[in-house]
Amino acid sequence: MSFHVSLIGRKDLSGEIYRQVRQAILDGRLRALDALPPSRLLARTLAVSRMSVTVAYDRLAGEGFVTSRMGSGTFVSEHVARRIDATTTGRGGCVLRPRRSWEAIALPTAFERQARFDFRTGLPDASQFPHRIWRRLMTRSLRLADIQAGVYAHPAGHPDLRSAIARHVSIARGVTASPDDVTITNGTQQAIDILARVLLSPGDRVAVEDPGYSTPRRLFESLGLRVTGVPVDQDGLVVDALPRRTRLVYVTPSHQYPLGVPMTLPRRQALLAWADRHDAAIVEDDYDSEFRFGGRPLEPLQTLDVAGRVVYVGSFSKTMLPTLRLGFIVVPQSIRSAVHKAKYVTDWHTALLAQVSLARFIDGGAYARHIRRIGPIYRERHELITRTLLRDFSDHLEIIPSSTGLHLTARARNLSPEHVALIAQRAAEAGVAFQTLASFAVGESVQAGIVLGYGAIAARDIEEGLRRLRKSLRG
Repeated sequence: MSFHVSLIGRKDLSGEIYRQVRQAILDGRLRALDALPPSRLLARTLAVSRMSVTVAYDRLAGEGFVTSRMGSGTFVSEHVARRIDATTTGRGGCVLRPRRSWEAIALPTAFERQARFDFRTGLPDASQFPHRIWRRLMTRSLRLADIQAGVYAHPAGHPDLRSAIARHVSIARGVTASPDDVTITNGTQQAIDILARVLLSPGDRVAVEDPGYSTPRRLFESLGLRVTGVPVDQDGLVVDALPRRTRLVYVTPSHQYPLGVPMTLPRRQALLAWADRHDAAIVEDDYDSEFRFGGRPLEPLQTLDVAGRVVYVGSFSKTMLPTLRLGFIVVPQSIRSAVHKAKYVTDWHTALLAQVSLARFIDGGAYARHIRRIGPIYRERHELITRTLLRDFSDHLEIIPSSTGLHLTARARNLSPEHVALIAQRAAEAGVAFQTLASFAVGESVQAGIVLGYGAIAARDIEEGLRRLRKSLRG
């Protein structure tokens, strides 16, 4: 392997090569049986005599750090000891420390181990994804000249994908958008991060739903913003509870996460009027509204907005695969340029190969066919869970009516949040995974209940999974 050795300003060239290779072995950067560069190649790379490298290698071999094999080369010894404490002390005894706000954030561990009966939210059915079509599109996209050129693209994203998304959301959701209004992001989280950087300053107040999606809240807090939870009732976010001097409101109006209620039209109109009076922005996260199992769809906030205060955020994580990390923002013209600049300084642009493939996936009709095909599958699971909860859990749980998306929620009738947490622990031991409603609390008002996703569990496993959950509930 190639190996960096710095000889700038050094006089003892052979000694420096010896010391730096030895240190790399002790630190574990060079591992057991790693091959060192041939002495002739390393000498040419470092612009030194071959003898300087040979002397260093001989010294390392004499001390047992490396072994030489005739005709094969020089390798790190299998029996060399590595220094373990390198990670516990910084150079010169100095240790960098992060801001204290990061101490409150835990990395996700929920999806590290797959459950036998997986009712967790946020997971589509990967087995239903058209992998063969996607692989073919990725292969075709590799042949495009703009990808082969190996140059950076515009931060807003590939023009074909921006056009495809603008057409799709205008037809499927009634969103008013031109390709110029669309910016491609690495999922919803980056979309929200970019908008916060563009619209807010440290110390500004952000309002989020309570209960609500925890990741955006943590993101806002990490940027030095003041986050306030606002209660949600059967009509959606309680607009009258919004605090004054709020600069941005983050909402999931089509299918509130996690309660599942849609924001009613009067409540949507009230929120838009409030934002106009208080000079605030609204971020509308429309994360899984493609799957609707009944009732008339309500217009997105963006469609009702006449003042240019709503930013529409969409994602392909729920409809396709979370691992693709593809999302988008539809922004008012007033902040379009700033969003492009924020995307540029964040990561320049989203991976071009996936963008081009998704554009062809949408324009060729494969995306619409995928949604039409998988929709009835999710409907069956939604109805099966609803029937089973009404039949077997009505003494303990009350379902919150929902006809959209990939999860539903039930409030506990006579159980405390602590008791529900204990049930979740017992269910996990029986191979059943779900989320408690209390885990979505923002403020001190904690609700008892369960949240059941059905994207990652087959219909044939639902009844057995719920039977085990019922057994865990009884203790």
